[in-house]
Amino acid sequence: MSARLDRRSLLFAGGAAALFPWLPAWAQPVSAGLPAVGGDDIRLTIARQMLHVDGKMRHAIGINGTVPGPLVRLKEGQTARIHVTNELDEDSSIHWHGLILPFQMDGVPGLSFPGIAPGKTFTYEFPVRQAGTYWYHSHSGLQEQLGHYGPLVIDPAGDDPAPHDREHVVVLSDFSALHPHVIFKKLKQMGGYFNRQKQTLADLLSGEGQPLGERAAWGAMRMDPTDISDVTGSTYSYLVNGHGPADNWTALFAPGERVRLRFVNASAMTTFNVRIPGLKMTVVQADGQDVRPVPVDELQIAVAETYDVIVSPEDRAYTLVGESVDRSGMARATLAPRAGMAAPVPPLRPRPLATMKDMGMGGMDHGAMGHAPSEGGAKMDHRMRDLSLAPTVADTPTVQSISPMPMDRTGEPGQGLEDVPGALTYRDLAALHRNPDTRAPTRRMHIHLTGNMERYMWAFDGVKLNEVKEPIPFTQGERVRVTLVNDTMMAHPIHLHGHFFELVTGKGDHAPRKHTVNVQPGGTVTFDLTADAYGDWAFHCHLLYHMHAGMMQVVTVRPEEAA
Repeated sequence: MSARLDRRSLLFAGGAAALFPWLPAWAQPVSAGLPAVGGDDIRLTIARQMLHVDGKMRHAIGINGTVPGPLVRLKEGQTARIHVTNELDEDSSIHWHGLILPFQMDGVPGLSFPGIAPGKTFTYEFPVRQAGTYWYHSHSGLQEQLGHYGPLVIDPAGDDPAPHDREHVVVLSDFSALHPHVIFKKLKQMGGYFNRQKQTLADLLSGEGQPLGERAAWGAMRMDPTDISDVTGSTYSYLVNGHGPADNWTALFAPGERVRLRFVNASAMTTFNVRIPGLKMTVVQADGQDVRPVPVDELQIAVAETYDVIVSPEDRAYTLVGESVDRSGMARATLAPRAGMAAPVPPLRPRPLATMKDMGMGGMDHGAMGHAPSEGGAKMDHRMRDLSLAPTVADTPTVQSISPMPMDRTGEPGQGLEDVPGALTYRDLAALHRNPDTRAPTRRMHIHLTGNMERYMWAFDGVKLNEVKEPIPFTQGERVRVTLVNDTMMAHPIHLHGHFFELVTGKGDHAPRKHTVNVQPGGTVTFDLTADAYGDWAFHCHLLYHMHAGMMQVVTVRPEEAA
């Protein structure tokens, strides 16, 4: 079969860059149906529109008439000037996720700027000081869930350390016909409202799932081992670049090419397990930062993370699978050498079940449930609320449990992938270049991720955003070691605005640098932070409804004399 692509196929695949090499990078189509904007002055318009998903029309919010919004393409070293017009009937905003910029340009209403009023235009202007794959989204209300997001790629000033012949941006997201405020209301009424995969009597009789005694213990603690995702495929369609699974969004290539896939998880609530059956992926970038190449068969991408991979496909079609972490649905696309091709779509795998580790009990045996000794010798009650384990955590209704034996889980690939060979872990990542700051930390802090699933309340250290009295203070330039302790049964992708941090995973001065890190249930993550960005910065869980329910605080960075 011919390896050649005709002109129509090239245009369909976003390969028109090969036909028009004189165009600047931002003007060269990258992926099918994904327009691009760039240059010295960029104009974006936020407005309501209809979105066509798997044959149905849905109400959405788009940017420049598309969901996701257009690919914003910048160049390292330029000054970005982006004019954003709000045509909604409510305030809006754009946050440039993962970008290092003045805090006044960060795009968080009430913190870094007032927001963009209806009918008004705000101009973001900032120096572009980095390269890589990033994205942008609303930080106003729950607009992100309605489609207010888009990809952002910054081309390096010099040579790209991961050369490739073609690239495709792959924006993964979730979309529901329900209005986001309705979704949130249902979660407040019943935290497990969207969980349609609960264990049944039939499971017990068939020997699937958990044995009766273990189920009883979970019930006594008012916890559900099937509660992996708050919002599921019962209401969500999972999208690739705005297209549902039946739409079969297709990315074309010429056999023999090195193809770069820039994955962005722009979901409101969904962690995806990404694989391409029959095709090895080599991870070359995480959160926009170059890493030493890591060959993998599958990777878990949390909300707000980005991963760049290189693939070398043969002359056949492949299915790109983005399976939701709870296995209630999947985003699906195709990589193919010619338009109209498709590959078999694998069935959804069996749902995962939460384990003792996910409850923060580490390697504790099942018989220890409900009466494990704490570090101070006290007994755990049935709610696992021994606050002596976390003396800095406020005793509030937001704290349903305190993990008695939390453990570092950065060497694990994530829920549902424990037995999957070749799955990526955080410990597989190492920075390609030496870290810019290798000083030892001078201060340490622990932050607990707390929640109450029954009442759908989420917080840091038991204190919701509307209850916070003081921000988290940092002195400009100081080096701090931060440990996040997840006291809940859900993973939390934690994002710090305006900064990168280095994960403490044994990689020394080549520790992987990230702006968002997924903290597994009952797990801990430790990172070193250089607080070098003056200003006020948002710090929050990137699960949209968790942030909306209170899991957010403010970090302040001030010079020493003003601290």
